[in-house]
Amino acid sequence: MKPVVLDASVAAKWLLPSPYEPFRDEALALLRVYTEGKFRILVPDLFWAEIASFLWKAVRLGRCTEGDARTALQEIKKYDFPTVASLSLLDSAFDIASSCGRSIYDSLYVALASGANAEFITADEKLANALAARYPVKLLSAL
Repeated sequence: MKPVVLDASVAAKWLLPSPYEPFRDEALALLRVYTEGKFRILVPDLFWAEIASFLWKAVRLGRCTEGDARTALQEIKKYDFPTVASLSLLDSAFDIASSCGRSIYDSLYVALASGANAEFITADEKLANALAARYPVKLLSAL
């Protein structure tokens, strides 16, 4: 079964109601295919902090209650995606960031995808446009 590296920007769309998240339907379709066992998801350990940060920001902006955010955090943790330590990806991520002018955070995901012979799926259009010609990056809205 082929692995997919999932950006937190995609998983975040599973957690809040549709009016707040463009392309939520596409993200939920991807989740359905995953739950059917069609592929496996890998994430760098940074993914979990990014999800929690997204939820906390949603609370601060009034997009959901703190209780809703805590519930969403518990729900996504149940998926227990295989998680790769950022430390093991740092050298490759630094090379990607240096050559492409991207952040180390984004480059950790790309380094994981490259090393795992996987596609990296993101909802970040700028990131996908910047890297898709050189790396296995797919934009969620293009799936």
